[in-house]
Amino acid sequence: MSKGGSSVPDEEWERFLREAGAGSPDAPEEPSARARMVTRRLQEEPGRQEGWRTYTPAERPRGRGWYAFGLAAVVVLLIAVAVAPGRVLGLFGGDPADATPLAAESERPDGPPARDASDRQPTLDEPFRGSPAARWSDGIAGVHLPEARATGWMSEAEVGRALDRTREFLVASSLDPAVLRGERPEKAMALINPHQSDVRTYLEKAFSSPDRDNDPLLLFSRFRPAEVRPVGDVVKTRGRVTFREGKKGAVEVSTDVTYVYPVRRASGDDDEVARTIVRRETVVSWDDPDKIVTEPGTFSVVSYKLDTTNGGCGTYDGFLHPAFLAERTGADTDRGRAVDPYDRSGPIEQRKREPGDERCDTATRS
Repeated sequence: MSKGGSSVPDEEWERFLREAGAGSPDAPEEPSARARMVTRRLQEEPGRQEGWRTYTPAERPRGRGWYAFGLAAVVVLLIAVAVAPGRVLGLFGGDPADATPLAAESERPDGPPARDASDRQPTLDEPFRGSPAARWSDGIAGVHLPEARATGWMSEAEVGRALDRTREFLVASSLDPAVLRGERPEKAMALINPHQSDVRTYLEKAFSSPDRDNDPLLLFSRFRPAEVRPVGDVVKTRGRVTFREGKKGAVEVSTDVTYVYPVRRASGDDDEVARTIVRRETVVSWDDPDKIVTEPGTFSVVSYKLDTTNGGCGTYDGFLHPAFLAERTGADTDRGRAVDPYDRSGPIEQRKREPGDERCDTATRS
């Protein structure tokens, strides 16, 4: 402040703000990674051009007291953002929750995730923008694995290995880039008990002559590379693995995972991003070799259920077929129920249709 003056010169005020934003020796320390993520989200919101460090005063009254308070308030604000960015930004209408990664899903949620009121669309740089998946983890990190304990015929260490191998199956069946581009899931199939004849028959038909009853998508995610290609190298996931003692002392492992695949058209310069959402509930049994014919390191498939959004409706050729905006708006189809593909609060079974109902559901968001 100038000596004897009644106000702080504008250039001094602006210099203070520039130095605070540029990291001068007297400026607060850089905020946490979470604060930086929140900052980017706020900067991208329509109509909000200023970062969290800046402050544009309204019509400023004259007088030394107001400026002294203003300087103190800015300093306090900067320190508060560094310490507790979520609370401070919430005061200005921001919602830092959608920038904060979710904790692992250790149990079934009570309801669907909150909606993004801004209705932001995905882009090539941000393929999960406007989606609850933006807060989900990448790849297999989004699948909660429980602590192992001795169960059935297995010791604690053996259960731990069974859980790890089950997780390997999830990666090999639904996250492997080669499988996603349509190749046979050899690594995943190698984990299935070769003596389980009904499943082996299903797999043979699924890859030679797929149909509704022998659909490889029940266990594997596959796209035609001539139609679409992935946007980036990240698949977002959310899900959990549980286990219990099954029949004849087996360790029965259940998986419930939702996968979000962002894709674009394989041809042309179109930069539209579509998302295909796949949820699978799969139960496998790690059988006691003294009671069931099996091979070491393999499991038997007990059941599998599938729910897909924007993966093609009424098509059973063994591939997911995402629709883009032009196809979705131009479709003239008798639509069924409205469903939220991100709602994991109930089992897939709840979406089971009445016999003979062949209509396609309408997703409330992608």
